[in-house]
Amino acid sequence: MSEAPSRAAPHLWSPDDPPGPEPPVLQAKRKPPSKIVKAGETCAERDRYSPTIKELPAEERPRERLHASGASALTTAELIAILIRTGNAQRSAVSLGEYLLAEFGSIKGVATASLEQLASVKGLGEAKAAQIKAAIEFGNRVALFTEDARPAITGPRDVANLLMPELRHQKKEHLKSLLLDTKNKVLAIRTVSIGDLSSSIVHPREVFKDAVVASAASIIVAHNHPSGDPTPSAEDVTVTKRLMAAGEIMGIDLLDHIVLGDGDFVSLKERGLI
Repeated sequence: MSEAPSRAAPHLWSPDDPPGPEPPVLQAKRKPPSKIVKAGETCAERDRYSPTIKELPAEERPRERLHASGASALTTAELIAILIRTGNAQRSAVSLGEYLLAEFGSIKGVATASLEQLASVKGLGEAKAAQIKAAIEFGNRVALFTEDARPAITGPRDVANLLMPELRHQKKEHLKSLLLDTKNKVLAIRTVSIGDLSSSIVHPREVFKDAVVASAASIIVAHNHPSGDPTPSAEDVTVTKRLMAAGEIMGIDLLDHIVLGDGDFVSLKERGLI
């Protein structure tokens, strides 16, 4: 009887074996990557797509909406989009505006961010960051005055309306003086000091020197609390009483001291603290 032909033992794959060709079935199933991920780019960033302004319907474009409905109808992100004009490869101008608001927490965060912080945002750069900072400063300056170039002060709220847009976002205390004429019209607004308000650094000489030069009849001082809470401190009261005493000697009345918070204010005179 002839022996049956022996079968070859199955070959087990070893890591030392050279790679062989893939089976045709696997080759057919394998697809080349649709897009190469750049260094430092996440898959989410790679796959994100935001339509450009030109790809939006005409009635949804920020500039066209501004013409049709006015600036007040636009979202904050759309206003930023008009300022910066273009986005980047990942984000449209509107999407970049939304990203800025999210990155800095709010419109207040964007307003108080430094030029360097804004410029560091991908897709913004120094030029667009400068445009945003310039627009914010322009708005602050417009808010300082009404149609009358020399507004009259009739009460604490007038002072708050003048100074709140600038001081409510400051991260340090700013002491301001409003120099008034005999009709309580504003002759000028001066920054007296920047930093913590204390009797040791706020000298009456610094507060009243501009009033003397301007021949002011009276002054009002105001400062902000970066915490947002306008409740006067004991030091605020001490400083104010010292300034009032100096004003009586100089013949320039200190009418009030206004403490500004974030959207709120306190008059020391109305509170009976001076």
